[in-house]
Formats: sequence, structure tokens, C-alpha cells
Amino acid sequence: MKDFELLPRIESPLDLRRLNDSQLVQLSDEIREALCNLVQERSAHFASNLGVVELCLALHLVFDFSKDRLIWDTGHQIYPHKLITGRFDKFGSIRTRGGLMGFPNPNESDYDLFMTGHAGASVSTVLGMKAGDDLLGQSGRKSVAVIGDGALPSGVVFEAMNNAAELKKDLLVILNDNEMGICPRVGGLGKCLDKARVAPFYNGLKRDVNWLLNKLPLVGQPSRQALGQIKDAIKGFLHGGMLFEEMGFRYIGPVDGHDLVALRGYLEMVKEVSGPVLLHVFTQKGHGFDPACQDPVLFHAPPPFERSSRHEIRSVKKSSSRAYTNSMSDAIYDSMQRDPKVCVLTAAMCEGNKLSRIRQDFPDRFFDTGICEAHTVAFAGGMAKSGMRPIVNIYSTFLQRSFDHIFQEVALQNLPVTFCLDRGGLAGPDGPTHHGVFDNSYMRIFPNMTVMAPGDEFDVAPMLDFALSHSGPVSIRYPKANTENVERPESPVELGKAEVLRWGEDGMFVAFGALFPLCVRAADRLRQEGLDVGVINARFAKPLDQTTIFRALEESGFVITVEENTVCGGFGSAVLEAANAGGVSTNNLKCLGIPDRFIEHGERDELLTELGLDLDGLVASALAMHERGQFASRLEAKIVRQSTDT
Repeated sequence: MKDFELLPRIESPLDLRRLNDSQLVQLSDEIREALCNLVQERSAHFASNLGVVELCLALHLVFDFSKDRLIWDTGHQIYPHKLITGRFDKFGSIRTRGGLMGFPNPNESDYDLFMTGHAGASVSTVLGMKAGDDLLGQSGRKSVAVIGDGALPSGVVFEAMNNAAELKKDLLVILNDNEMGICPRVGGLGKCLDKARVAPFYNGLKRDVNWLLNKLPLVGQPSRQALGQIKDAIKGFLHGGMLFEEMGFRYIGPVDGHDLVALRGYLEMVKEVSGPVLLHVFTQKGHGFDPACQDPVLFHAPPPFERSSRHEIRSVKKSSSRAYTNSMSDAIYDSMQRDPKVCVLTAAMCEGNKLSRIRQDFPDRFFDTGICEAHTVAFAGGMAKSGMRPIVNIYSTFLQRSFDHIFQEVALQNLPVTFCLDRGGLAGPDGPTHHGVFDNSYMRIFPNMTVMAPGDEFDVAPMLDFALSHSGPVSIRYPKANTENVERPESPVELGKAEVLRWGEDGMFVAFGALFPLCVRAADRLRQEGLDVGVINARFAKPLDQTTIFRALEESGFVITVEENTVCGGFGSAVLEAANAGGVSTNNLKCLGIPDRFIEHGERDELLTELGLDLDGLVASALAMHERGQFASRLEAKIVRQSTDT
């Protein structure tokens, strides 16, 4: 379907109400076609969006979210919502620099309430909005959170549900159950939800009986007690919603999430139920596009593909380049082969961190905890205490959710947990919710923590080997980028020791992390312009190689620190702090990194250019520092001459 008939006419969700049932089915098809067209152009979240099309339409048909409240948990399933809230004409720009964000964005639309890039907070935030609305005299507003079964085990979800039951606020939580996160869900809660899938007859019976019992008149206390006992017996026998009922939520479902008519009917029903309600909706990740249904893991956020027909893939464009993620995964695999004490923990990111081979070959030492980062870190602390050597392999942005447990259960205990932080730096089109630009800052504040970053692929395996032999916690961060290598003699990784590639009299780049090869190219260009500029691969932000860096500050015309982390509290800050404590002048020091603002989405190279962290930017900074130094020297010489003349 190349031309869209209905989508261009949907300027707001209110326009949906002019469509009949057959037109709504057609609109569902057009939304899926728009999603397919997008992913033929660039990588984007795909299968999860295919699975919520009918749910999105039903929600906007039943509620008026120009005044009611809607929060999509883990907002990568927001694309159908964007298409029907006035953004169809800009949809082709999604995940490009200056275009629509791939997550909810309040700056784009009043229909987006929060930037939800991390899982689990939707129930808390929508409950807070409901409480605020009630206090402000706007109790007529309805409040809805859509949360997936993969996000449901997050601890904050149960904290919020516990609070909601106590407050007895009118709140609708829609459990979008597709048996998946990015990968198939894990854990006991998933098995509990599975009970609702294996007995559709009983679940249909339960729905009918509960509906009937709720409509029966209650006459007298004995009748109320008897009715309550009947209802409890039915719920206890038929499973499914007993857990939520015991937590204080009215459980309704499960409901077919792709039957738009039935789904609207249930939403109309629960819209009028008072108190907290959980509507359990079954959806299929990838629904409506056969290849995505058959492999929802690959098609969660696939590379661009070509279609031979509406439901067939001709080819998938795969990169031949090797990524840092693959390099670290291989290093972890090799370490597990050598040492039976090494184990790996990840928080629902097996595929993202390229750990499938490890899961397959070392099932007893691979632990996927689900989207439960705080638990993952505390769990790793326990394993380390028992004598194992756990590796917590996780995205930098997601590790932030476990901050207190890094402090209490790992650093404070000085336990040998190795943190391998993927996506350390700019995460490209995923944008500000996913950029891993704070880990240098928050990891290095903890006593006992060693903070490292490979300068190139040659550093990856040696750094992991060092970390697994170290007696305390270690953080190793690496970017969402293809690997680069700087040819040089082998230099072993030693605690707190930088690697000097070459020395420069006019200036020095001190790189912490994967911008090291870029610094080498910048130094080469500056040498062509007649400047003697050297490069240091810092390797460690903590402990810092003060001897080498202080020498650079004292002997070179200028020193520029370079990192893909926020300047606030990052590697450059560590250099400034150490120099201040050591009485070393920093007049010739410049710190480059991420400024004190949230960085929008775009390709990583585009963002580096915008921030002055590309080749031209590094060269320009060096030339400016050299000129400043020359000016200072000329000014000093002039002052000396004037003093002599006087």
C-alpha cells in the first residue's frame, strides 16, 4: 500500500470517531504499512509497535487524552500513537537529527506526557498525575498506564501498585502481555501470566461469571458473604488475576488485544469502574507482519530490510563492521571458558549485549534477571561474596537505575563485581533517554571503584582480564559504535597506568575511551600543520595516572582531555581535581566532552560533530589552545620587556 487513504486525514484522535469498523480495520493496515515503510529506510523499533496498533486505536476511541492521562511504559511502542496524534506528515523523520523522537516527547505533542525510555515508571507517574488532578479539583480526568509484561517485574511497578491500592484512586493499568521484552520474558511472574494463556475456555468463563456476579444485586450481609466466597473460589480456581486482586486491583481479562470491537467494549466497561483496575490484554509482538511474528527478537529493532511482498522479506541489510559490543561479548566468552568462577548477569538485554552464545554454551552461569537492574546489581554482590566473579553486562543508561546498590551492595563491601557498560557515550537515534553519558561521573564517585575505558578494540580483552583479576569492583565502558584500532606496540593494562602513544611538545590529547583513535588522527593532522602534538590513551579515570598527566600539564604547550561523557564530574573533572590537589597549574588545560544539557537524537557521528568531538572539532580546539598559549607567551614577554625598560 503505497498511498494512504485514511492516515493523512487523522489530524487528532477525535477524527477516529468518524470512522466505521471497516475503516478502522483499514486504518490499522495503513499504520502497519507506515511502520514497514519506515523500517525499510532505517533501523527503528518495529515489532512492539506492530503489536499495539489496535490497542492504541481503542484507547483513543474510548478516552479523550487531550484531557485524560495516558502514559506508555517503555515508550518505544509509541509509533502508532504518534501517527494518530497529528504527526503523520513528519513520521518519516523519526529517529533522525531534528526529526521526531523514537520515544514520547512532550515537546512534540501535548498527547505525550513523559519521555519514557526506561521501563517501569508508568504506574508511578500516572498515579501521581491522578493524585495531583484530584487535589486540583480535576477528578473527572481518567488516568491510564500501558505497561508490558516484560516491564511488569520491575520493582518500582509493584511499589506503585501497592501505593495505588492504598490510595484507592481511579486508575487503569493495561497489561500488554505479548510474552516478550526484547527477548522472551523470564521469571516466575511470567509463568503466572502464562496460566491465563493456557486455558482460554476457563478464562472466558471467568470473564463471564465475574461480569455476571458484579451485576447481581446484593441483598443483606449473608448474600454479600456468599457472593464474595463464590467470586473468590472462581478466581482461585481459574488463576490469571488472583495476584492482582490480592494486591487491591480489580482484575479484568484476559482480552484479545487485536479484536478492536471487543477491546473497545472492555475499555468502555472499565472506564466506569471505580478504584484501581488492571485490564489484561493479550497481543502478539509483530502482529500483522509475518516475519516479525516469526522472529520478534530480530524484528524488535531490525536493520533496514527490503520486502518482496507485504508479508515477505527479500533481504536484511546487515553491517559487516565489528562493534564494541561484539568484542566485549567475545572477551567475556573467552574468560568464561578459562575460569569457571566467571558468570554473567544481564537485565533483559541478552540480545542487545550479544550474549546469546554465552546463554547457550554456559546456561548455568548466565543469569537474565529481567528488567530489574537494582536486583541484578545486588544479586551480583551476593555472587561475588560467595566467591564467584560476576560480570554485570548492561547498558550505561540502564545501570543508573541501580545506583544505590552499586553503592551499598558492591562498592561499600569492596566486592569484585565487573560492570561492562555497553552504550557508554552517545546512543545515536535512541536519544536522550538512552545516551550513556553519565557513567564516568557516577561510577568514579564511589570509593573502591576502578573506572576504565578501552581506547580501541585492542584494549577490550586485556581490560576485562585485568578487571577479573582485580580485588575490587571495576567499571568498563564502551560505546555503541564500530571498533577501531591504533597500531602500536603492545602495552599491558596496569592499575592506574595510562598508555603514552607519543609525546608532544606543543600539546597533548588525553583520551579516555573510544575517541582515542580520533585523537590520533587529529594529532596527525596538526603535525602536518607544523605542531608537535602527542596522544595519551588514559585507560583509567580512577585511579588516575597523575604522573603522566601532570608531566603533560607541565611540559606541553596545552593539554586537551577528550571523553564521550558529560564534562560535569567526568574524566576531565578528575584531572582538574587531581591537579588542584597536587598544586599543578591547569591554565593550559581544556576539557572536551558532553555539555551540561540533554543531547537530542541523531546519528552518533552527527552528534559528535555538533558537540565539537569530531576530527575538525578536535583540531580546532587544539589550534585555539595553541594560539592562546602563543598569545600568553607574547604577553608575558611584553610584560618582561616593559619591566626591564622601566
